[in-house]
Parts: sequence; C-alpha cells; structure tokens
Amino acid sequence: MTRVRLHALDSRPDGGEWIVGRMATGRFVALPEVGKQALDLLAQGLSAAEVEERLREATGDDIDVPDFVEALVGLGFVAEVDGREVPAPAPPRPTLARIRPRHVRWVLSPVVPFLIGLLIAVALLTRPPVPLSYHTLLWSPHGSAVIALGAGVGWTLLLLHECAHLLAARATGVPGRMRLGTRLQFLVMQTDISGIELAPRRHRLTAYLAGIATNLTVASVAALSAGATHGTPRRILAAVALLALLPLPFQLMVFMRTDLYFVLQDVTRCRDLYGDGVAYAKYAVRRLPGRHRARAVDPSRELPAHERRAVRAYSVVLVVGTTLCLAFLATVTLPADVTLFARAVTRLGPGHSAAQRLDSAAVVVALGGVHLLWARTWWRNRRARKVSEVSRGTSRR
Repeated sequence: MTRVRLHALDSRPDGGEWIVGRMATGRFVALPEVGKQALDLLAQGLSAAEVEERLREATGDDIDVPDFVEALVGLGFVAEVDGREVPAPAPPRPTLARIRPRHVRWVLSPVVPFLIGLLIAVALLTRPPVPLSYHTLLWSPHGSAVIALGAGVGWTLLLLHECAHLLAARATGVPGRMRLGTRLQFLVMQTDISGIELAPRRHRLTAYLAGIATNLTVASVAALSAGATHGTPRRILAAVALLALLPLPFQLMVFMRTDLYFVLQDVTRCRDLYGDGVAYAKYAVRRLPGRHRARAVDPSRELPAHERRAVRAYSVVLVVGTTLCLAFLATVTLPADVTLFARAVTRLGPGHSAAQRLDSAAVVVALGGVHLLWARTWWRNRRARKVSEVSRGTSRR
C-alpha cells in the first residue's frame, strides 16, 4: 500500500483537534494535528513512506502511516489504493433530496429566532384561552373526534418537528436522513444530521433546536388564533396548541439523546457524551463492592478535564433516568398493555357481540402492530450499528 486517492473530505478545526469526514456518508472522526497533516500529505499524492518521512522530520516521532491508511479505508475515506478502486456501498439517499441548501438558507438567518421569540412573547402576554389541562384535549363529546384530531395533529407535528431539523441541517450543506428509531421503550422518528459537526456553533445549535422551535411556533399560532375565535373552532385550536406543547417535556430526558442532549453535548464540548457516559457507568458498576476492582480501568481518565467532569455528571443522569424509565415500563406500561391485549383476545371468540369483536380486533391490531414495529425498528438499527462499528473500527466519532 503506497499511494491512495481520497474521497472529497470536509474538515474544521476544533480546539486542538480536527473534525474530518465525508458529508455523503455521514462518517466523521476527530484527528489530532499530526493526523490532519498526514491526511493532507496523502491527499497531495505522497506515498505512505514519504508521508512517514515528512512527519518524522516535522515532529521527530515515528508515525505508523500504513495503519493510519487502513483506518481511513475502514472509514470509507479512501477511493483508490495504488490505482485500484476500493469497493464501498453507495452513500444512502438523503430525505427530500430535491431540496438544496440554497432553497432553505434563510432558516439560518438570525431574524428567524428573533421572530419566533417575538411570536412566543406575544402569545404569552396576551394570555390566550389555552388551559394546561386534560379538559382542553377533550374538546368534543365524541371520543372518535378527539382521537382523530389527536392522531392527525400528533403525526403532523412529528413530521414538522423532524423536517425542521432536516431543513436547518440542509441549509448548512448536510444531507440529512429521516427514519424510525427507538429510545428505550419509545418508538420515535429521528433525523440523522451527521455532518453538522462541521458547521459553526450557531448553525449547529439552530439545527438541534429547530424542532422545539417548530412546536413552540405552532403552539403560539394556535393559541393566538384560539383567542380570536369562539365556540368549536376555539376549542379545537386550544387543543392543537396543547398538543404542540405536550412533546416538549420529553426533550428534557437527555439520557435518551433527545434534542436537548445534543445541545448539552455541544455546550460541554464533548465528543460522545452518551457513549462515554455509558462506558463510565459500566466502570462505576464494576467498582461496586464485591466486583473485581483491580481489573476496572476508569475510561474517562484519557478525556480532557472539562469533558471528564461532564461525562461523570451525565453518567449519573443516564443511570437514574434509564432506571426510572424501565421501572415505569415494567410496573405500568407493560402490565397495562398485556392486560388490554389479553382482554381483547378473549373477546374475539364466540359469545361476544359483533361490536365487541370488532373493538377487540382493532385493539389487537393497533397494540400488536405498535410493539411489532418497535421490535423490528430496534433490531434493524441494532444490526446497522454493529455493521457500522465493524467498518469503523475503533475510531471515535
């Protein structure tokens, strides 16, 4: 292995390191200064031996460039080795690929958050009739109408929320992909905006907070509109405003990598707050009495001081939050679902009216379908993560 041709790579300095990666595939790594120098020399067409000699003269250290090149191949950064093409799967297609950065560049304007803040302030100051009570959601005496509005508005808001992330990232040149995912027992829609790491901090925070801003905007518009109407339209708009606000407390659950988690990770200047937090939590468990303490090595020792403090604090939030969520799943959600499912199955047989059987069938299909979709999504993403980990080796994102 002497000479390589690299794919088009993007990079930006980040403290004493460089963030480098391919925007098309969403793979990025943090390289030290010497790694960036080696990458630049390889991009100039120098052989591995020539790069080693240049780096030895510049740093006085022996750098294993062939191993570095192998890592680059595993990351998918290398297009050719000694004139031979490196086989690699085609980059995944972006969601809403026809939307170009120039179409949504206005999203990054400082005027946008100012206008959203002004709208929220007006909605708060005018005190529109939107009581934060479950009675607001029960806007109609017809349960089917309440459920239909909740489902329609809920899914619409979910798509708008994720599209806001996608468009804010697309404005910076990041392709972005939307897909289903899981967060503990929750089935969620998520947007992969890998590559936003290369954008300026203000643009990164804009992409992370775009979904929350969308929910607040919808809630403010609906609340103001409710204040200008009467009767059923007012009740419907008030319900829409509350439905837009309901997902926001979920964002505080940063132990599940919500939108605010990425804000926290960026503000604390951590590379992988969740991954390092999980590693430190496992280390802390191994340090408990009765464990093999001598074998436990603190994984946070290699991190910078500011990152080490953030990771240790986050690991506490991670363990406590995850424990509470799983405890709620075991004591409330699963028993309720199993009871409801079993009751529905028993009413599918003879001896029950057609209406009861129809209702039970709807419960079985809806409840079973949601759980099957969660399981399928979890398994698919788990396999994808394993493949990604194998191809990326031990490189840190």
